[in-house]
Amino acid sequence: MDALSELLDGVRARGALIGRTVLAPRWSVRFATGAELTLLAVIDGTAWLLPPDGDPVRVGAGDVAVVRGPEPFTVAVDPAARPEDAIKLADYCAWSVRAGAAGRTCDPGADGDTVLLTGTYDGAAGISERLLDALPRILVIAEADCPCPMLDVVADEIAADRPGQQVVLDRLLDLMLVSTLRGWFDRPQARAPHWYGRLGDSPVSRALRLLHDDPGRAWTVGSLAAAARVSRALLAREFTAQVGEPPMSYLTGWRLSMAADLLRETDATIESIARRVGYGSAFALSAAFKRRRGLTPSQHRTVSRPARRRTATAADRRMSPAG
Repeated sequence: MDALSELLDGVRARGALIGRTVLAPRWSVRFATGAELTLLAVIDGTAWLLPPDGDPVRVGAGDVAVVRGPEPFTVAVDPAARPEDAIKLADYCAWSVRAGAAGRTCDPGADGDTVLLTGTYDGAAGISERLLDALPRILVIAEADCPCPMLDVVADEIAADRPGQQVVLDRLLDLMLVSTLRGWFDRPQARAPHWYGRLGDSPVSRALRLLHDDPGRAWTVGSLAAAARVSRALLAREFTAQVGEPPMSYLTGWRLSMAADLLRETDATIESIARRVGYGSAFALSAAFKRRRGLTPSQHRTVSRPARRRTATAADRRMSPAG
């Protein structure tokens, strides 16, 4: 399994807030869901994404954007428009009840020709820290660079309430995320992370695949070089030049990131996590974790889980976008 497949394998939208939003010319909406990732696609018209800091980002018809949270952001037809309403996890699309909108359509009651599809991943969705760290605050894939046929399927599914609809929409959201991220990482200007695996059959790419496939192995530069069929000196030099750090330093960072994901997403003991990611004991993992991250594994588990529990609790209410 390649690294991207591994990171996305655990991602599962569960009761995700997925809906259709209609924006009037001067209308803007502030998304304050606290979601870790939000997918936003423009079906008709043009929208602007306004991060809490930074310049507005244009999203045209057919384009798909991924916004990394949990900070709020604003979507507007005009980047100078003032947010008139706020969407939060607990009352997403409450206005659709007031306006009498059907199904999962959020319509503030004014005619508009900009139509958005949005879907959110909260803290219970299995989004990996390693994946989040590789993404910019906002990324946009143009329709010309990565056509997304799922958009029409999602739009049709949203149009009417049907049995099993939430499960269908959850899986479609997962497919959209995978497709969009692959399209993004394939672009040279995206500066894809080294684990994405687009280096071809070079000694460095072989070494990276070996480290990702078996991070728990007791690797040394010598054993890694032998497995990659290259000299120790050549691998050390080329790996550092291409990746930006020596092989064993990279492996340490990958192991600790894996441990951070497991601490956050599972109830496994620190001892079992330590052995899974290549440390001989919980003490050894704790020492490395504290040295690199400034927290012990137990402290990381404590501080990374409250937001996850809150969003999971809200999702468990199974509140539909219509209320």
